[in-house]
Amino acid sequence: FSTAIAITEQPVSVSVPVGYSFMLRCRAQGRTSLQYQWFCQYQSDCRLIPGATNQDLPIIAEQTQLYTCRVNDLHRNAIFSDWVKVEVHQCVARGLPPQLWRGEPVIVLNPSEQRVEAGQPLQLQCAAMGVPAPSYQWYRNGNLLEQQKRKKLWITHTKVSDSGTYLCCASNSLGEHWTNAVDVHIGEVILPPAKHLQLFHLMFVLATGKIALLVGNNRYQHHPSLVAPVRDVFELSRLLEHLGFQVVSLLD
Repeated sequence: FSTAIAITEQPVSVSVPVGYSFMLRCRAQGRTSLQYQWFCQYQSDCRLIPGATNQDLPIIAEQTQLYTCRVNDLHRNAIFSDWVKVEVHQCVARGLPPQLWRGEPVIVLNPSEQRVEAGQPLQLQCAAMGVPAPSYQWYRNGNLLEQQKRKKLWITHTKVSDSGTYLCCASNSLGEHWTNAVDVHIGEVILPPAKHLQLFHLMFVLATGKIALLVGNNRYQHHPSLVAPVRDVFELSRLLEHLGFQVVSLLD
């Protein structure tokens, strides 16, 4: 491979309906005349496309595939273009894309409303066609979500604060299109009665000490004075110590 050849126009990824006709383009400059050869990825192999030796590769979209173009000169210098993805949508609504479509983003899948418990994963999904293929940006309550730039929004462990109204913007060099806005409800986990009992039992088992505070006062400002609070505190402390409590006694 050599710097004697320079790619001046890279092919671009597209997202199109099945049966759609288009061209992948590649342009390069070199010191001699140049030869072009297109390849596609089939499963894990890179396969030469027979007869695809022009700067433009005509395609009728059938299935999602990756493509690249090799450019070589008369001195056997060679360079490959970027790999590009041709995403093919097998099922789109009738009337899409519109008849005079120029390649601007067209939403073909909107996200749906979700209700999940806190701590559970959340996935929202959308899809758009476009030439070039659209980029994606998700929003919650009108605020941009910096890390959510794919067709699928994924939150591994949701929090109640993740609740809100979500929508996604698909954009390319020809324009932008927004999905429908959907509400996402993240609820606190409500334990059934049996779970509450298990949790209480666990807390009881994990308790490592029991402390009792006894206060005995002889005189009160607004209540009758007790007869023998010292004796009462003493008797109660003996009973509690017998039950395993550590007792702290205060008088007056």
